[in-house]
Amino acid sequence: ATKIPFRLKKNEALLTFEDEEVAQRLIKMGEHTVDLDNKTADVRVKPVTLEMGVKFQLRVTISGKKINVSEVPDLSIPDDWMRDKLELNFYRSEQGGGGEVENVHYDKQSRAAVITFLTPGAANSFVRCTKYPFFANGRCYRLPVSQSIDVHLEKFQLYCGISKKTILLQGIKDPEDDEESVQDMIEIHFQKPTNGGGEVDEIKYSSGGTWVCFEE
Repeated sequence: ATKIPFRLKKNEALLTFEDEEVAQRLIKMGEHTVDLDNKTADVRVKPVTLEMGVKFQLRVTISGKKINVSEVPDLSIPDDWMRDKLELNFYRSEQGGGGEVENVHYDKQSRAAVITFLTPGAANSFVRCTKYPFFANGRCYRLPVSQSIDVHLEKFQLYCGISKKTILLQGIKDPEDDEESVQDMIEIHFQKPTNGGGEVDEIKYSSGGTWVCFEE
């Protein structure tokens, strides 16, 4: 189900029914007289028009062949030499991970690199490793490493339309009772089959206006 925000204005109510036929029947009836604690209120039933929004899925893939390396030291050597040093360093399996390197993408400006191993799963040995030794110019640097994560946006959709199970009540005069009591009286009225109603799944009444979020 998609969670959809909706702006509820002053003295309005939203009712979501289990059966969409109930909601559609009440909308066709148009107006209802609701008993609010010895007072009657003539309310209008309107369809709920949803504002345009988006829904999508994120697919996250953790690479078994690539790792990200940051804080690469800024050495006074050509970029291809640095790539060679990185490849040689991460090829050394005795240091707790790595293997034969397929490719090294090095960006001097950001001091970062992406190491791609030839063997699938070689990057998994770095899951618990946050710092990895890097030897250059007679020094040992501890470089932050992490597995490469690819994020893909899928099933991107725009949605708008009219809710099938939810109705909007307008014209509720300022009642003297608190919101919860008014909400209960509205629910009792619209649960009765004699009033054209049915089983209410969700209800929200607001005396001052609010944002609500319901599932459609």
